[in-house]
Amino acid sequence: MAEAKKYYGTGRRKSSVARVYIKAGKGKIIVNGEAVEKYMPYATLVMDLSQPLELTGTKAKFDVEAFVEGGGFSGQAGAIRLGIARALLEAGVDRKTLKVAGMLTRDARAKERKKYGLKAARRAPQFSKR
Repeated sequence: MAEAKKYYGTGRRKSSVARVYIKAGKGKIIVNGEAVEKYMPYATLVMDLSQPLELTGTKAKFDVEAFVEGGGFSGQAGAIRLGIARALLEAGVDRKTLKVAGMLTRDARAKERKKYGLKAARRAPQFSKR
């Protein structure tokens, strides 16, 4: 029997990169070989990354397998979310639904680099009069 068709999407957030594959299934989400509930420490992150599936009503129709690296849990969840949204587009889900909800926009916010003469990106050394 031929393997079920897989759809692919790449997601990025902060310094995380996620490679996401979706295929017809019962709604399982696997992240780096583990169940998402076991991998992600907070239920809010699990809820966040499954938003595109819930929005399009395809949560029980697709199994998700994600390989994510870099960054922390929050960035990884955001990267997986974008990857799922892009994979759903490839699978033929209505683009407008995802676009209006902002699921197809890459969140470009990232840590600002430290500047010389400062303690952090914008934090100046404490001023001393004497």
